[in-house]
Amino acid sequence: MTSRKPDEPLARNSRLRLVRPRALATARRAVTTRRTRPAPRPPEGTPPRAELARQARHVLADAVRIARWAAVERGADAAPGSGPAQERAAAALDLTPGQIRAGWDRARLAGLVELHGGTARPGWRLHAWDRDDSAVLRGWVALLDAWSLVHPSPEDVAPGAVAEVVEALPQVLTLLQLSQGPVDVPVLLDLLGQRVEELREERCEVPPAEPAPETQDTPGTDGLPALLDWALEGLAAVGALTLGPGTEGRHATLTPLGNWAVWVKLEQICVAAQSPAGNIEQSAEDMLRGCARLTPGPARAEYRAWLAARTLSSAVTELLTVARGEDALLRGLAFEALRVVGAPAEAEVRATVAEPSLRPYALLWLAEYEGADPDDAQEVLTREEATWLWVDTAAAVADHGESTLLVRHLDSAVQGTVPALLDEVRAVGHPRTVQVLVALAAAHPDPALAKAVRRAAFQVHTGGA
Repeated sequence: MTSRKPDEPLARNSRLRLVRPRALATARRAVTTRRTRPAPRPPEGTPPRAELARQARHVLADAVRIARWAAVERGADAAPGSGPAQERAAAALDLTPGQIRAGWDRARLAGLVELHGGTARPGWRLHAWDRDDSAVLRGWVALLDAWSLVHPSPEDVAPGAVAEVVEALPQVLTLLQLSQGPVDVPVLLDLLGQRVEELREERCEVPPAEPAPETQDTPGTDGLPALLDWALEGLAAVGALTLGPGTEGRHATLTPLGNWAVWVKLEQICVAAQSPAGNIEQSAEDMLRGCARLTPGPARAEYRAWLAARTLSSAVTELLTVARGEDALLRGLAFEALRVVGAPAEAEVRATVAEPSLRPYALLWLAEYEGADPDDAQEVLTREEATWLWVDTAAAVADHGESTLLVRHLDSAVQGTVPALLDEVRAVGHPRTVQVLVALAAAHPDPALAKAVRRAAFQVHTGGA
């Protein structure tokens, strides 16, 4: 890929507003905002959520098996993407090395498994896979957003052409969704060509006096048929559509899963994970899930009632156990509950400063406990810790919130520009970095910025710089 020139749109529009990041407030709005309005009804004929989840489980069946195998094996050499672990997994699961490699990629992108310093750990979605349809559907949507990472592009195609097709494809999917039936590939190709031309015109504020010569990064449209085939096959591979013979070659039809997902994106809503009732009598995890939909005042009242029914030492231990889990929203809420505990929690919270995933939350808790204003407490974090917290909060929003909130979360980054943010996000090593960047790229309305974020996601996914 070529480097971005200074006069390209991202450089012009990449300046971020420097605002104080309020991670927990952002994560909480991911839940409370979505519940204050009635959700639109899906199109007539959309299968029930249980059936959609069954289809998603089928698509990700191999990925789940591989993730569970890696979770049992654990250890630094239990990631079956390559090497001896891949061979062991292939033998244990009766799959080919190629199937193991592809399934491992899917497991990581769907949030089923996470790597911490090379050690494979089960993601929170894997724990909830058999009982939580919302977790399953969100995992599949994360895979759909990352389809171009799962299905590598042809090696002989210019990266600029690939990026244009990925950027233009949502309009193709929208046509498929609105058509409510098969659409011939030539029709889709015509729409794709129009959309690519529109994107090129949008990037050119001043028309050139003479047509610019085509380069590797400003390709013509001759290669679009092959790229459309690649995109359709990639979407078919993740279960979003099917391909069949049509009147003019092949035709494409959205699957029920694909139709539902495109509708969700068009309506800008997210699937909500249901919280159990009876918060005070529940475990810490279920209590926090139940309180996630409450505003801060009522939530604190729930925390106090829950704490009153338990010994403080056992309650603090249980809350910190939840904070060490894979759900970033619950991590933030656990520390909010610990703020209600106050002094009795100080020693155990201080001990978590040595744990990378809890360190930013613990430092903020200690700063506020020692009298710092919540708005000024962020100053105790290093740049790297603030970036880690930004990614963790973005993971909570991506898992539980609306795409518009994820876009707004971009403004809370401590970096002044998007390129600086992406450089530091890549370096911070958060296990959810790829999923967060893919979700942000899918949600952001600025094509140039979304393209840069997708490129960063690809670089993190492939281990590039």
